[in-house]
Amino acid sequence: MTAARRRVLAIDLGSVRIGLALSDPLGITAQPLGSVPRGRAHGGVAAIADLVRAHEVAKVIVGLPLLLSGEVGARARDALRFADELRGALAGVEVETWDERLSTREATRVLVSGNVRRQRRKEVVDALAAVLILQGYLESGRNEGETP
Repeated sequence: MTAARRRVLAIDLGSVRIGLALSDPLGITAQPLGSVPRGRAHGGVAAIADLVRAHEVAKVIVGLPLLLSGEVGARARDALRFADELRGALAGVEVETWDERLSTREATRVLVSGNVRRQRRKEVVDALAAVLILQGYLESGRNEGETP
């Protein structure tokens, strides 16, 4: 696997938008990649598949919004279904879920503390939440076992 194939894409699945973040080629840092609309039919899967190919992504991390108790609720079930759809659309690309409890709340807190206006927060909160998900995943060391 080349260094470029170690890139990881993280997804913060919202009901309207899907926030995206991409790791650097070495899988060390996370950068926002914006968001894509969550369409009705396939919910953004085609757009994400295009990004995976364009950026030579080796792994996709789907944020799993567990309940504070750790149980799977409606939003987590939706994320699990979405991860399954991605697995079907992304042959050869690993798709994992990652506990992302409170990532959107933390992203909103960061934006509010940075005096970002409400309208702008709506535009960037999903991508920032995806960055927080991805950075947590990368810092956990889960991506280190792969060799360039």
